[in-house]
Amino acid sequence: MGLLEDKVVLVNGGSQGVGAGIVRAALREGATVVFTGRRAEVGEKLAADTGARFVRADLADAAQASGSVVRTVDAYGRIDCLVNAAGLTSRGSLLDTTPELFDAHMAINLRAPFFAMQAAVTDMTSRGAPGTVVNIISNCAHGGPPHLAPYSAAKAGLAGLTRNAAHAHRWDRIRINGLNIGWTDTEGEDATQRAFHDAGDDWREKAAAGLPMGRLGQVDEIADFVVLLLSDRSGVVTGSVIDWDQTVFGGLD
Repeated sequence: MGLLEDKVVLVNGGSQGVGAGIVRAALREGATVVFTGRRAEVGEKLAADTGARFVRADLADAAQASGSVVRTVDAYGRIDCLVNAAGLTSRGSLLDTTPELFDAHMAINLRAPFFAMQAAVTDMTSRGAPGTVVNIISNCAHGGPPHLAPYSAAKAGLAGLTRNAAHAHRWDRIRINGLNIGWTDTEGEDATQRAFHDAGDDWREKAAAGLPMGRLGQVDEIADFVVLLLSDRSGVVTGSVIDWDQTVFGGLD
């Protein structure tokens, strides 16, 4: 049996990158998987390739974020596991971030997970059933670089929310954890490097040369870790925000 056999899993932001990797890993481990994304053509292709159920949603709208859970429950009768993997990484510093950019980061990176969790935990508690949530956060929750000010603020908020919700619902046997992932090799990161940093085709090789492990984080490795946290094999762990990275925060040279 797979680690998620007979579980109903919703992956918000699951049409590409880390989210898509989690969709594939959860299916491999026996789950029934629903995932969301904004782009219909991308989501429908992944659904056709994998057999997962695609729900088109703009998670910047709180009603659509919570609605993704409602549509999952309507389709399968319940939700057992939620992954919040959607993320906006557009650049902005303290000095040049507009209110519009700030609000966009808060909407996708913090508000959407909040209301998706609200809906999922409501379903779990109404049934008196245990469940699990994994929030994909970022090592920027520790502070982040100057050009990611609103992103870092939102991710720090999500780290705090993860711990708060885990504490609030520990007696409901709902386990809520988060991953502070570092620099990861995804389609979205490739687009970001080219759009914001004038990167060429060799940006991955250049980046890897400056990293302790000699490579960027890999989607499949993160996805396997998320599946473990969603599953019973992670035991009683809740309220943990794990640094999944090769940077050692607090270490000094």
